Amino acid sequence: MKKIFLLMACMPFFLTTSCNNDDDAVVCTQEAKAGLNVTVKDAVTNAVLSDGVTVIAQDGPYVETLQLFTGDDVVVFFGAIERVGTYIVTVSKEGYQTFTSEPIVVTADVCHVIPQLITVNLQPN
Repeated sequence: MKKIFLLMACMPFFLTTSCNNDDDAVVCTQEAKAGLNVTVKDAVTNAVLSDGVTVIAQDGPYVETLQLFTGDDVVVFFGAIERVGTYIVTVSKEGYQTFTSEPIVVTADVCHVIPQLITVNLQPN
């Protein structure tokens, strides 16, 4: 009886250690993720800005103008789709001081880039 009890107690251990490596396989989604997600705000009023805003990301010779996405409660400029790199982001809008970021590093895991969420507070002129 003790042997049966010991066997039953050890069964989960045997099952987990004897499985093949298929359980370790990573299943990636088909979605494309943006490496850069930039929210732009007025530094004085904290209002979200989008009209007339230009957001440019540069990684060495690579330059991209980020696209605007507006949803129910979201206004964000996005880009660097599934692209790792070290980016300098420049945000400009008439009537505001141009903002230039420090380097922003976008990395990736096994499946996708890891999105960087950035908020830029533009100073009015």
